[in-house]
Amino acid sequence: MGLARMEQKIDRNKNGPSSEQGQSLVEMAIALVILLLLVGGIVDLGRAFFTFMALRDAVQEGALYGSVNPTLTTEIKNHVLNSSDMIPDLVTSSDITVNVIGAACTGNGIQVTATYSDFPITMPFIGTILGSQTIPISATITDTILSPGCS
Repeated sequence: MGLARMEQKIDRNKNGPSSEQGQSLVEMAIALVILLLLVGGIVDLGRAFFTFMALRDAVQEGALYGSVNPTLTTEIKNHVLNSSDMIPDLVTSSDITVNVIGAACTGNGIQVTATYSDFPITMPFIGTILGSQTIPISATITDTILSPGCS
């Protein structure tokens, strides 16, 4: 009788549903949600970093041009806008500021700033934490004026 009871117990474990299968499914669902949130956040962070790098490079081009021609603010802004295919979609001339530090002559500085105020965040949970679905991205470069010489 003891052997028949053991065989019956073994058969029941083989054929019947196990509560551990449902537990594994719940654990996988929770882990998957957390992993997808992490991946989505990393993608948003990567997009923001790429946009910042493009903006910074464009501002660097404008500051380089401004180091030789510090009084031509319209042309400096045009250099920022035309330095990358991505930049005209992000900022306009009014989003770019040019400041000459001191007199517009050799040895002083020129500062160029561009601000993209509405970078969209695709992950809704990050926007909830930040309080907005957009974040501002700004880049500022200060260069030394190379010409014209001071009189």
